[in-house]
Amino acid sequence: MPLTLERSPTTYVPPDPSRFRRLLRDLLSIDVPDGYRAEIVGESIVLSPWPPPHYLLTMRAIESQLAPLAPDGHVLTGTPCLFTFPAQERAVQPEMYAVDRSAFHTDAYHLDGRELSLAVELTCPATRHHDYGDKLATYGQAGVPVYLLADMEEQRTTVFWEPGEDGYAERESARFGEELRVPAFSAREPGAVGATPLKPPRTAAPPAPAGDPRPPSGGPAWPGCC
Repeated sequence: MPLTLERSPTTYVPPDPSRFRRLLRDLLSIDVPDGYRAEIVGESIVLSPWPPPHYLLTMRAIESQLAPLAPDGHVLTGTPCLFTFPAQERAVQPEMYAVDRSAFHTDAYHLDGRELSLAVELTCPATRHHDYGDKLATYGQAGVPVYLLADMEEQRTTVFWEPGEDGYAERESARFGEELRVPAFSAREPGAVGATPLKPPRTAAPPAPAGDPRPPSGGPAWPGCC
C-alpha cells in the first residue's frame, strides 16, 4: 500500500534586527578557544576549528592563482576576520576572502559582508553542510560576486557566480589539478565576468599519528581538526 507523507506548511520568519544584534553581541563576548572560530550560522552561534595544517598547500595555491584577479585596491587574504550579514542574520569567517583595503579602516570587531568581492571556503566533515547550504545562500543573497568552494573530501573545486535573491545563478566545478575557469570577482553586474584558470593541487590527508583511531580515508577527522 503506498504511503503518502503530508508536508507541513513552511513558516516564513522575517529577519529581526534586534535578534541578530543580540546574537552578534553574544558571539563577540565568547572566549573562543585557540584554533577555533565563532560564527552565526543557521540562526545559532557555531564554534568550529580552523583548517588543519595539511590544508595550507591548497590555500596557498588558491591564493597565488587568484591574486591577479583581485580588483584594484582589494586585498586577498586568509587573515581571520568576521563578516556580518544583518539581512540574512549571519556572521561568518571565510577561510580566504577579498575585500577593499578601505574596509579595514574601522574600530569595529567585524566588517560588513557586502564589502566582500570574493569568499573562499574549504570543507571539512564537521561543517561542509554549512559550506554547501547556509553559507552558499548567504553569500549569494548578499551579492558577494564570487564564492569559491574547495571540497577537501571530494578533491573538487566549485565556483559560484551571478548572485541574486535565490543564491547563485551560475556554477562550474572541476577536480583538483584540473583547470577551472573563475569569473572576475570585480564584477557585480550579472554577466559581467572575465575568467582565469585555477588549478588547486591534488592533495591527500597526512597519515594518522600512531594511536589515532581515524581510518586511513573516508573516516571522521582527527580530534581538534575539521
